[in-house]
This record gives sequence, structure tokens and C-alpha cells, in this order.
Amino acid sequence: MAAATEKQVLSMQQLEFRAMGSQMLALIDSDHADARAALGQVSQWFAAWEARLSRFRDDSELMLVNRVAGQPVAVSDTLFEVLRIALDAARDSQGLVTPTVLTAVEQVGYDRSFDTLPTSLSPAAAPAAAAPDWRAIRLDAQAQTITLPSGARLDLGGIAKGWAAEQAARRLGEYGPALVDAGGDIAISDPRADGEPWLIGVADPFAPDRDLAALDVIRGGVATSGRDYRRWQQGGQWRHHIIDPRTGQPAATDLMSVTVVAPSTAEAEMAAKAALILGSVDGLAWLEVRRGLAALLVREDGATLATRTLDDYLHR
Repeated sequence: MAAATEKQVLSMQQLEFRAMGSQMLALIDSDHADARAALGQVSQWFAAWEARLSRFRDDSELMLVNRVAGQPVAVSDTLFEVLRIALDAARDSQGLVTPTVLTAVEQVGYDRSFDTLPTSLSPAAAPAAAAPDWRAIRLDAQAQTITLPSGARLDLGGIAKGWAAEQAARRLGEYGPALVDAGGDIAISDPRADGEPWLIGVADPFAPDRDLAALDVIRGGVATSGRDYRRWQQGGQWRHHIIDPRTGQPAATDLMSVTVVAPSTAEAEMAAKAALILGSVDGLAWLEVRRGLAALLVREDGATLATRTLDDYLHR
């Protein structure tokens, strides 16, 4: 997982809180009273977004849409925008990162907030199946409606967290340079007040208290996808939350984690997950041909791989 370094956190105004099942951190490099007031609102922004986007709340707008198939449902600006971004991610990843994996995620046991998930679960009641085709989802921009095909249920997951981090960083950025870390999905508005980049540490998935690298990032997004944290046993088998939509099963991959720097947090989130699903050989090749991305990949044997572009970000 990537995170702002401790020295930075201690040197500026900050707010820590929990939302979307993750620990959140918001930083602003300004001591102005208006910046302090804006920072104090961040947790309220996340609470409002969570009420729209959470799959763990039966009364969320997302889950209301998930209960209706085959007919258009009018939705808020927030849900419409995040689903549009999720479908863009599905298109850009050739379907490797899709919002239609909710049923598969639940079948492997991740059917509640991870904070309350037992460490050992009974075998799945239903056989695994590929995720429904995301291309069958219909968005009507003029009416602002969503129509789900039969059998499709949405999980906006990391895309929602990345979007929320970007929104919060943009709002805070009106008052000073800002960084928002939404459970490892990081959005950066601008360089720090002194013109220097933000220093982002990339944790070792085998020793989370140790950083494998430190990255200098001026603006944009950083995201990590990994199978080292959200994992549990089901029927005696280890499971994790990164679903391969082609099989409906946790991805069979030789990668433990992938950290990506990208122009946006949503793109970083999509790219990290797609590369992890593909594995070290195909994942690295996929990342190398995509402009604007830099990545550090950690294999399950502890070896590290990097795109050629990562050198532009390494702190020296």
C-alpha cells in the first residue's frame, strides 16, 4: 500500500477518520483558517458519498439500483458519474476491471464490511461464474438513468474510493495544496506550498512497516492493489478480494501487490488491479505500453519489477 510519509503528515494540517471501510487521511499544506475549515468538512463529504455508493448499506443508492433490473432508474449526479468512470475503466482494461462482480465477491465470502468478516467461512453455496457483461449496462445521460441487465449487480469498490479521494483533494485544493489518502488510493491536487513534490512511501506487502520505495509525486493519483491485506479462508482455502471477472474467482496471480502512479486516482486504481489480475509477465507488459503510467510490482516470491517510467518518480 502507498501512503504519505510520516514526516509530511506531522508537518501540516491533517484529518484522520474512517469511511468506506478504510482508514482515511486528508492533508492540506496551508495554515490558513479557511483551509482548516475546509479540512474539517472532509469526513462529512465522505459520509455523503458513502450513502450513495456503498455496497455494505442496504439503504444506499447503489444497493437500491442493484435491486432493480431491466428498467431505467433515475440516480444522483454522484452515482451516475462514478458508474460512468467504472465503465470507462472496464473499457480501458478490456473488462478486467468491471463493476459487475458483486455476486462473485459475495460468493467467495466477502459479503460484509471487512472489519466484521470472519477469518474462516463455509464453502460457497453456488459455483463460480464469470461476471455479467458490463457492456449490457445502459446509461442515459439526458434522463440520468441507469439500466442494469438481468443478473448484474454493481460493486464500485476501489473506483468509488479513488473518485472520492479525487473529489476531496480537488475541493481542498481551492485552499492549498492537498493530499487525500482513501485507504491507499491517493489523490494529490498540486505540489506542496514550497513547490516540492509529495513523498509517497510504497509499503512492502510482506513487511508493511517497511517501505520498498519512496516516490516523488507532484499531482495526480497513486493506488495499490494487493492480496496481502483483505484475505480470509473459505472452506479451508485462502481467498482475497481481487476478483478475476473471467472466472468469478479470486485472481490466480503470481503478484502480491501492484502500485501505480497515474494522471488520476481512478486510472491508477484500474491499472493496478488489471496488472495484478494479469500476473507479473503480462501485467508488466500491459503497463509498459500505456502512456502516463509508472508502476512497482511485487511478486509472491518477494521479487520486485518496475516499469521503465518508475525511475522518473523515485525519490533520491
